Amino acid sequence: TLLNLIGGLDYPSKGKIYLDGINIAALNENQLADLRRDKIGYVFQFYNLLPLLTAIENVMIPMHFQGKLSKRAKRMKAMELLRLVKLDDRADHTPSELSGGEQQRVAIARAFANNPRIVLLDEPTGDLDSKTGIEILNLLRDLNRKGATFISATHDAAVSEYTSRVVHVLDGKIVKGFLWEPTTYT
Repeated sequence: TLLNLIGGLDYPSKGKIYLDGINIAALNENQLADLRRDKIGYVFQFYNLLPLLTAIENVMIPMHFQGKLSKRAKRMKAMELLRLVKLDDRADHTPSELSGGEQQRVAIARAFANNPRIVLLDEPTGDLDSKTGIEILNLLRDLNRKGATFISATHDAAVSEYTSRVVHVLDGKIVKGFLWEPTTYT
């Protein structure tokens, strides 16, 4: 629910959600679609890869909707992203030809296609073996150090070892940690 609210997939029943100073709860569907396309990357728990497209084509999809790059530039950027998650050698394979961990890595590459301000991850290590999970967490930590912002919902306690902040939510309420640092304005 938290990821759906932050990502503009659900509307809050009360309150406001700000992303880059914009109250996303006040946006209409078209404005939300533009916001999601330009500022939010998603890594869904079950990947949501299109089964008839190859890995590279799945990564290129968000770039198509943004409409800023030529087909050649999209392909080059998609290959760069697949290289980042160590799947450039599997670029021409469809999801049915990839393992669960490989599909997850394609989903991670796709989430970065439009240089989002924030990436939402639902169980980012859910279908990965421990070695690949650690590689992905190291990659996410490195990207975070370069300025990418991540919010992850997970039951994997090991994920917290790679984060700068942990918030525990129980029955829809924060029970430990903060979503933001308390600030005093004068």
